[in-house]
Amino acid sequence: MKKRKTLKAYENERFLASPSARELRILSEYIEPKARLRKNKVQDTVVFFGSARTLPAKEAQKRLEELKSQGNAKKEKIKIAERDLNNSRYYEDAVELARRLTSWAKERYKPHSRFIVTTGGGPGIMEAANRGAKLAGGKSIGYNIDLPFEQESNTYIDDDLNFDFHYFFMRKLWLVFTAKAFVIFPGGFGTLDEFMEILTLVQTEKVKKELKIILYDRKFWEQVINIPKLAELGTISQKDLKLFQTCESVDEMEQELIPHLIKVEKKSRLLR
Repeated sequence: MKKRKTLKAYENERFLASPSARELRILSEYIEPKARLRKNKVQDTVVFFGSARTLPAKEAQKRLEELKSQGNAKKEKIKIAERDLNNSRYYEDAVELARRLTSWAKERYKPHSRFIVTTGGGPGIMEAANRGAKLAGGKSIGYNIDLPFEQESNTYIDDDLNFDFHYFFMRKLWLVFTAKAFVIFPGGFGTLDEFMEILTLVQTEKVKKELKIILYDRKFWEQVINIPKLAELGTISQKDLKLFQTCESVDEMEQELIPHLIKVEKKSRLLR
């Protein structure tokens, strides 16, 4: 009688993709990134959040010029293109900040294994930060996630540090787990969600490490969300307003971040 080949459970792709194996899939999104980060000797990170829709200045300028060259272009479309060009400064500033931080970290830690620029892996501000790290010749990490509109990883992430998640909560875990600082550029629902979750984790002391949380562009954030009003209305305390700060330029952010990262490094030495 011919022997019948049977699949081991871990070889059964149908089972692994089924609801019954959900716990295994969740666990794999913890274990596999952990193994890869360890292999690449990643110790800690600086995380950039911000809109996936923010364009590079050259691309935004080109789109606006193309619309203006069309005699029949609608005013509304031109107005949107002008807005996108104005917002492109965030992209360029994210590139520059990531470049400076990576150059500093690369020079200080050889090989480059500390304070690695990290993003959600997609376009916009995420691409800008990964791009800045690439320009400095350093490593960068991207924690991408499958979305209905098929967000793809940007091309500036190191191949071995390019992750793709299914579960939002596992992606968030890794964004926070190694982070020592967060730089939060203007963004939409996703950026607001990430910012609020970080604040909540720090406020409730679920994250006990000392984090630097910087919002970029005070005017934008004051228009979008009035956090001081929450303290005034008694839904948060006055001391919660000290959990984050705002900065208005790349120079200012660099001046805030680097002393903080040096302090983090010195503390980690004492704990060894």
